[in-house]
Amino acid sequence: MVDYLRMLINARLAQMEERGASAVEYGLLIAGIAALIVVAVFALGPVVQGAFNETCESITNAGTAGSGTCAE
Repeated sequence: MVDYLRMLINARLAQMEERGASAVEYGLLIAGIAALIVVAVFALGPVVQGAFNETCESITNAGTAGSGTCAE
């Protein structure tokens, strides 16, 4: 009976250790994804800003925007 209880306790402890490892792995995965998003935003930021500026200038030059200006 004591051996059975010991096996149950060891099984519970093993499950708890796996939960901790899973949490660390998920944390590392989330940190990696966040780092990729930051790199993508910094890399593509000027491209997107240029596209918006070109669009705003086109609209302003066409006269359809009234007296609006493109703010940067």
